[in-house]
Amino acid sequence: MESSIVVPEFVDAQVGPRGSLEHLSQAEISKLLDSSRGGLYDLFRKCALAVLNSGAATDNAKEIFDRYSSFSIKVVRHAWGIRLEIRNAPAQAFVDGEMIRGIKEHLFAVLRDVVFISNEIVESGRFDLTDSADITNAVFHVLRNARLLDYKGRPNLVVCWGGHSIGHAEYKYTKKVGYELGLRGMDVCTGCGPGAMKGPMKGATIGHSKQRIPFGRYIGITEPGIIAAEPPNPIVNHLVIMPDIEKRLEAFVRMAHGIVVFPGGVGTAEEILYLLGILLDPANHEQPLPVVLTGPSESASYFEHLTRFISGTLGDAALKRFTVIIDDAAAVARHLKQGMEAVREYRKQQSDSYNFNWLLAVPEDFQHPFEVTHESMRALQLHRDQPLHQLAANLRRAFSGIVTGNVKEYGIQAIEKYGPYELSGDPALMRLLDELLTAFVAQLRMKLPGSTYRPCYRLVA
Repeated sequence: MESSIVVPEFVDAQVGPRGSLEHLSQAEISKLLDSSRGGLYDLFRKCALAVLNSGAATDNAKEIFDRYSSFSIKVVRHAWGIRLEIRNAPAQAFVDGEMIRGIKEHLFAVLRDVVFISNEIVESGRFDLTDSADITNAVFHVLRNARLLDYKGRPNLVVCWGGHSIGHAEYKYTKKVGYELGLRGMDVCTGCGPGAMKGPMKGATIGHSKQRIPFGRYIGITEPGIIAAEPPNPIVNHLVIMPDIEKRLEAFVRMAHGIVVFPGGVGTAEEILYLLGILLDPANHEQPLPVVLTGPSESASYFEHLTRFISGTLGDAALKRFTVIIDDAAAVARHLKQGMEAVREYRKQQSDSYNFNWLLAVPEDFQHPFEVTHESMRALQLHRDQPLHQLAANLRRAFSGIVTGNVKEYGIQAIEKYGPYELSGDPALMRLLDELLTAFVAQLRMKLPGSTYRPCYRLVA
């Protein structure tokens, strides 16, 4: 008679840091254990649970938090430093009772960033987070503290955006592009989740291996509101948690030497509008930055809908800031490699950093957090009677709100309580928006495959 092995769903463990953050002050520990106002426990617990839940086939934050409602994490002080005492953690984060090393690194990256942002960015008084220059300074300090700016070499970092819920053919194509990037010595930075955020990293590891590049960078940049829906994939070897979506997006564009956009949904559209809004600002007219929108032949209609929307809302000036390449991974990599030479020459002539683009002008409209509520969504100015970069900023906020209603815990709860968000504006612009969103729903780009999508928005004439 064969014996059956029962695999536990929950695991208790104690884990220690690897090479960083061995010590915390008493005040920092107290704040991490405090769930009251000003405490960090709830934020730390949610981000830690998301990291430990990496690989789960769901993008519903509420579902994750409900399933692991008994999960707890506690900082314990020892004579030799600190350890994390974990109760009722997802078993998939462990092998034979030991936490997977990569997940342990991600867990302590969360601890590092949560503590640093609270103490050094928010409460230190060093940064006025209503001031544009100070916001950029804060982004720089978070990245520097995470050691993401230590790279010494020619510009080679490609930021890859795209959906966490994409089809098999699209996922395979993202790996092909990542492979071609890796063969040419380029590193990859993504939003760190699954799908189009994982594929380029996976491909790049093979390209780097073939070229005997031993220390490829696979950078993941996320933020607390979305980490549960897009937990870090296991290839990420440099993880950073930014305070909010706006600072996350600014970190992307200031670190990037080139940008690739794969098929996605509203989150990807939000990123594209953010990028185009910045590049359309007259202050950035001379800034070189290669941008490629790409996918397999099966994704051609996705890019047709997207370019039609961009053309109809932001015009030809926006179309000139990117190149569309369909089903040719090597051409994508060659285009980026060539474009990076222009980036290098420009930064060199302007005496700007290769690792952090200080000269890029990021307007305040793109820096201040957009608080998504039913009232703020109704109040968005979605009309053409404004400068293009401001229209892009408002469209970006609209898509950000839909992302919130789709995958963020507080957004899902608000939709359940008050119904869908309402958006209104110019009739012609709203028709373009309706067409794009309808295409996203039809192409199953709003949720993970197998999920039933209930729109979190309503367009009002």
